[in-house]
Amino acid sequence: MTAESVAAPAPPAAGSELTDAAAAEDGRMWTNRLRNKFFGTFPPEKLLPDRQPAYVASWIYVFGVACLAALIMLILSGLWLTLEGPSWYHTTSTGHLVNSIHFWSVQLFMIALVVHLWGKFWMAAWRGRRAMTWITGAFAFFTSIGTAFTGFLVQSNFESQWIAFEGKDGLNAVGAGAWFNVANAGQMLLLHVCLLPLVVGLLVVWHVLLVRKHGVVPPIPLKHDPADELAPGEKVQS
Repeated sequence: MTAESVAAPAPPAAGSELTDAAAAEDGRMWTNRLRNKFFGTFPPEKLLPDRQPAYVASWIYVFGVACLAALIMLILSGLWLTLEGPSWYHTTSTGHLVNSIHFWSVQLFMIALVVHLWGKFWMAAWRGRRAMTWITGAFAFFTSIGTAFTGFLVQSNFESQWIAFEGKDGLNAVGAGAWFNVANAGQMLLLHVCLLPLVVGLLVVWHVLLVRKHGVVPPIPLKHDPADELAPGEKVQS
């Protein structure tokens, strides 16, 4: 066999070099890095899991989902009330119904939130690298109190006026009246409709993403093992 009979390797196609260069350039883009970071931290099987551990069947785990369900009803009914205005929900039968749905959704949301908070407190829900999950849930609770308070202030009735002037004295007593004038209906309306619900929504989304990342906190075991507190796939740090 002569050297001439040996086939020379085919030169690389020009398109493949261009593709590799484009892929390398795409890898440096912020959109590519953000996408890889997000789906590396929250893969689809964690965002929408098919199965949950057996202990999730306990009633104490129901109240977190009840908070989300009540929050959805709050947002939908609140948007309807915002579009129609006070004269509609004070004088029409449909307005009374939607206003009542919004009011009782607040009661369900706060009751479920308190039970969820205390249930996770006694379960030490910050175990297994879940401290930020606990912190975001606690901040969502305190922000929800302010959102509910401003909601009572914008009812446009005698009760809201009484709450406003009683609350004014309390806020002035602690020195916060200079920033939050609860007798200013316009300021309270903007806080209730625009700012505080946005903060609550962002905290809830962050909280749920952290729950998906680290998994649902298990009950406190009789015999402590750090590996039992971690989500599947995580390892105990030595």
